[in-house]
Amino acid sequence: MSEEVVQIAGTASCLGRVLIVTAVDAERDAVLRGLQGNDRFDVVAAGVGPAAAAAGTAAKLASAGTGAGAWAYRLVISAGIAGGFPGRAPIGSLVVATDIIAADLGVETPDGFASVDELGFGSSRIAADARLASALAAKLGGEAGLTVSTGPVLTVTTATGTAATAAEHERRVPGAAAEAMEGFGVATAAQQAGVPALELRAISNAVGPRDRDAWRIGDALRALEQASTFLAEVLLG
Repeated sequence: MSEEVVQIAGTASCLGRVLIVTAVDAERDAVLRGLQGNDRFDVVAAGVGPAAAAAGTAAKLASAGTGAGAWAYRLVISAGIAGGFPGRAPIGSLVVATDIIAADLGVETPDGFASVDELGFGSSRIAADARLASALAAKLGGEAGLTVSTGPVLTVTTATGTAATAAEHERRVPGAAAEAMEGFGVATAAQQAGVPALELRAISNAVGPRDRDAWRIGDALRALEQASTFLAEVLLG
């Protein structure tokens, strides 16, 4: 999927904009409906997977610049639908990431999986902006009355389809709340540009055995739209 950018019409009234990166158009459109024409946000449908997400995010950050100016970005958000870990994030709820983790970035060894952190090749974990993540979760779970969880959100290149894989992810990342495919790519591009990042996910299915009949994508998109109506108040206030 080629990168598609929607810049909401208007001129920013004060310094700094927020870039929101989704994977597909349906997620982008849900966010746009929630934003209700706010001109301080740009929304990008960058494609599925961490590589497309990183490339789309980096291109948009580079085109706008990251210095002190009305069109520079002050924050990047990876947003969309996701799988939720049972007992942590029920279907139809929201997850605000505390950490954004590349869950399958590493190698297999005779003793099991070893992450790039263990190998000394870098890090598979990027912390979300703690202050903004906490404020957003509090707003969504308080005034908005939505069901919200916080915790690590995993980025994978192959979506989980078995109970065994789900259990292995939970073993590697205790407290994991959700699984998606773009967050680490978005956060990496933001980190390299010196811009803080968040990840916001609406849960469409349970992480585990693949059962498309049980997915509630429409409910998740509506939850994402509802959450997006509060972004300006929390992030730009």
